[in-house]
Amino acid sequence: MGIKSFQGRRNQVKKEELKPALVSDFMTKKLITFKPDQPVAEVMQILVKNKISGGPVVNEKNELLGIISEGDCIKQISESRYYNMPVENDTVDKHMVRNVETIDGNLNVFDAAQKFLESKRRRFPIVENGKLVGQISQKDILIAAMEQKGQNWR
Repeated sequence: MGIKSFQGRRNQVKKEELKPALVSDFMTKKLITFKPDQPVAEVMQILVKNKISGGPVVNEKNELLGIISEGDCIKQISESRYYNMPVENDTVDKHMVRNVETIDGNLNVFDAAQKFLESKRRRFPIVENGKLVGQISQKDILIAAMEQKGQNWR
């Protein structure tokens, strides 16, 4: 009796169509924001207390005006010492960066990673219809890459 080969139907596993990871899927939506008339000394306390390196500056309509960072605060400390001026008198609007580059929430996170490499920035705000809706950081990009596990590098 000879051996017969069996060529039955095999259950083919359908590969799920993986959708690209978007910035809006990984951005932080609950942000600590600052106001332009807020004292820089208060900003320093908030940065240290919340263990963050900076944050967006918005007006009462939640429109993005700028970004203030630890570096901006350190620069203010250095200048106040040089000119012998008290730190308490300075406000955010005098020290924030006004020309802020933003990222579209519909951008693929790996394209956003490239923007981080090119700009040397630590965070990008996301604005929709003139309003601040979130922020993506370098850490958010790392989280997205870990979730993708190398299976969807689109």
